[in-house]
Amino acid sequence: MYEPYPVPELAREHKKFRYSSLWTFAKQDLRLLAFLLIIGGCIGLGIGYFWICIFAAFSIFFALQLRSLYLVNEWISNRPYDVPPNLDGIWGALLFNVYRAQRQERIVQAEMVGLIDRAQSSLVALAEAVVLIDESHQIEWWNPAAEKLLGIQAADRGRNILTLLRQPSFIEYFNNIDQAPDGLKMKSTGFDEHYVQVKMTRFGGESRLLVAYDVTRMHNLEQMRKDFVDNISHELRTPLTVLSGYIETFTDQEDLNPRWKRAFDQMQSQTRRMNALVNDLLLLSRLENDKKIAKNQIIDMPSLMNQLYDDAHAYNVDYGHELNLDIDSHCDLIGSDTELASAFSNLITNAIKYTPKGGTVTIGWHDDSEQGYFTVEDTGIGIDPKHLPRLTERFYRVDSDRSRQTGGTGLGLAIVKHVLMQHQAHLEIESKENRGSIFKVVFPKERLYHVS
Repeated sequence: MYEPYPVPELAREHKKFRYSSLWTFAKQDLRLLAFLLIIGGCIGLGIGYFWICIFAAFSIFFALQLRSLYLVNEWISNRPYDVPPNLDGIWGALLFNVYRAQRQERIVQAEMVGLIDRAQSSLVALAEAVVLIDESHQIEWWNPAAEKLLGIQAADRGRNILTLLRQPSFIEYFNNIDQAPDGLKMKSTGFDEHYVQVKMTRFGGESRLLVAYDVTRMHNLEQMRKDFVDNISHELRTPLTVLSGYIETFTDQEDLNPRWKRAFDQMQSQTRRMNALVNDLLLLSRLENDKKIAKNQIIDMPSLMNQLYDDAHAYNVDYGHELNLDIDSHCDLIGSDTELASAFSNLITNAIKYTPKGGTVTIGWHDDSEQGYFTVEDTGIGIDPKHLPRLTERFYRVDSDRSRQTGGTGLGLAIVKHVLMQHQAHLEIESKENRGSIFKVVFPKERLYHVS
């Protein structure tokens, strides 16, 4: 092991006493005291002043102890990193133990400094930006990548991070990091047309570690995907409308050959399915692009729930389920009525579609003064728990054959997810195979409007 300080002679001399008891060192002082007393006693007997010489022997011993104490104090106060004075007895043992503990502490400190240096060297080499922020929100340290991605300069040390990164989205994330476990994507302050993903973690109270990395390529690919979906969806809409019109015209002819009629019926069914897919893609694209549109309408929830209940009855004609409506909340919602109605309707139609005939579907609106809950409970086929984390992904299907039979596009729950995100809400799903499912939309208190 690396030793930053030399081992003093005292440590070598006293090494054999490392595991000795204090009595071993005390005996040296007792021997000295006994020697002085014997010498003093002999001199005292010889000159006829026995007790005076004994007192003188004690005084000499006491003076030697005071000298040792003075040397110990002087070393600790003025020269703690030098080799300690070479003393015997208890004071020598004390010096040795203090110096040994001090030396071990310095070795540990040297190791910690080396470890910190290696950690800093590693952070400096990272392509990701790393910033340490203290409890007062001031910048303590950063690596070179932070200068490129976040625009931090040498003069920014000790500066409040919120005065450097002033984007409203970052300030909101900084103040509510627990509500965004995936972090925040924002424009880079160091490069134009570049995007960074920012993730913060608390440590040591309110201090924070900020990590940011360049996601420009991923952002551009995502934008290309969105543009492609938007363009292809718009381009498909016109030919599908034309095809649907001609197919409907041919299907309505009375003298149509039965063989052709079956073919036209199948074409019409697939055209409707493609139309539904295109409409869902366009709706999803609009939801993604309209994030900044205000969602501040006051929605009359009893009226909306009754409308959804009536629509569910119309959709339920071919299924014959028992439909129930359960409203025990006096709160309305603040948001977009059309978007929320679309999301709620999506959940209801899914429950009806995936429940065997003659089942039960219950639609509910509740609150507990802190949160609002829109619920859809069914007695349907249920979902294996392993699929639940991925249900809101685009085109994710638990059973592809079943989805085709029911006419699903695989985008319904993705649309629900985007609508809820724009209303600061989230979806909770409880389900067991062959025992039904409960879909619960949870709204924060800020989205509830208490009716007086």
